[in-house]
Amino acid sequence: MFTDADAAALYDVLNPWDPVRHPGDAFYDGFVMAADAVLDVGCGTGSMLHQARELGHRGRLVGLDPDLAALERARRRTDIEWVAGVAADAAWDREFDLAVMAGNAFQCLVTDEELSESLAAIRRTLRDGGRFVFETRNPRARAWEEWNPSNATDVVDAHGRRLRVSHHVESVVRDVVTFTETTADQDGAVLRVDRASLRFLDVPELGTFLGEAGFEIEAQYGDWHRGPVTDAARAIVTIARRA
Repeated sequence: MFTDADAAALYDVLNPWDPVRHPGDAFYDGFVMAADAVLDVGCGTGSMLHQARELGHRGRLVGLDPDLAALERARRRTDIEWVAGVAADAAWDREFDLAVMAGNAFQCLVTDEELSESLAAIRRTLRDGGRFVFETRNPRARAWEEWNPSNATDVVDAHGRRLRVSHHVESVVRDVVTFTETTADQDGAVLRVDRASLRFLDVPELGTFLGEAGFEIEAQYGDWHRGPVTDAARAIVTIARRA
C-alpha cells in the first residue's frame, strides 16, 4: 500500500523547501518575509509557511489547499492557519498583502472558468495594491518532453523504502498536458499511479486572464534571478498587483 499520507511525505522528500539550494525558494521567501499577511494558495504540506515562521515571520500566515493529506502534514505547525479548499474557494475580503502560488501550482487551473474564478477570488483576498506572485512553466521550453520513464527519480522515503518515481505524458491538447506519475518499489512493483493535467499559458494569455481579473502585471521574469522571459526560459515568474 502507498497511501495519500505516504504520497504527501514523499512530496517533502522530493521537494524540500531550501532557499540556500533553490533560488526559487529564496525568491518567494523574500516576498513572504516582507509582507504582514500572506495567503499561500496551493500550500501543499506547508513548507514555505513553516520556513517563514522559522525565519521569524510574526504576521498572519494562511495556507489553502484541497489535499487533506498534505494539510495534515502542514498542521504540524499550529501557529499558521490551514484551510481546505481550492483557489476559487478563497473567501477572504481584502485581508492579505500578498498571495502566492509556488511550485507551479498555478498550472493546475486548467479551464478558462477555473482560471477566471480563481483569479477573481485571489484578487478579492488582497488589500488595495496587494501582490500576487506565482510561476508557471514557459510553454516554449516544452518541459513535458522530459517527462518520461528514462528520467525517473530514485529516492529513499521517510520509511527507508527505496522508490522510483517516473512520468509518462498521455496527451498534449493545445495548451493542456495530461500525464501520469508512477511510484514503484525497488523491484519495479507499482505502488501508486496518479494522473494530472496542467495548463501551459504563454505571456500574452497570462496577461489577458490577469487583466480581466483586475490585476496589473508589475514584472515578469524568465528565471529566479530576474532574467528576461525568452523562448529558452523555462519559467514565467509573475508579480501582479491588485489594480
